[in-house]
Amino acid sequence: MSIFIRTFAWLLAAAVTFATLGPPGLRPHSDLGQDGEHALAFAMVGLAFGLAYPRRRPLIAAVAVVLIGVLELMQFWAPGRHARLVDFLVDAATACLGFALAAAADWLLSHFRTSSAVTSEGPAE
Repeated sequence: MSIFIRTFAWLLAAAVTFATLGPPGLRPHSDLGQDGEHALAFAMVGLAFGLAYPRRRPLIAAVAVVLIGVLELMQFWAPGRHARLVDFLVDAATACLGFALAAAADWLLSHFRTSSAVTSEGPAE
C-alpha cells in the first residue's frame, strides 16, 4: 500500500507541476476559479505526501512549502504564466492543510485501532 500512495503522490506532484508551468491552454479548468483550483490541487498534494511519508511529515511539509515557492518563481520564465504572492500563499497554506489532514487521519486510525483492540480483548477478570 505504501508504494501505491508514494507513486500516486509523486505523479500528482508531476501533474501539478505541469499544470503550473505548462502552457495555459493545457491547464485543466473548473468552476472553482483559479484560487479554488490551486487550493484543491495543493491540498491533495499535501494529503498524498502526508500519507505517503508519515514518519517524515514535518520535514516533507517544510520542503513542500519551499518547493511551492520555487515553483511559483519559475513562472517568471514560463511563457504565458505569472508568479503571484497570493498564489504562493494559497498553495502553501492548502498544502499544509493537506498535511494536517493526513496527520488527523493517522491519529483517527490509530485511535480506532487502539479502541477496537481494547474492546476485542474484553473485560479484565
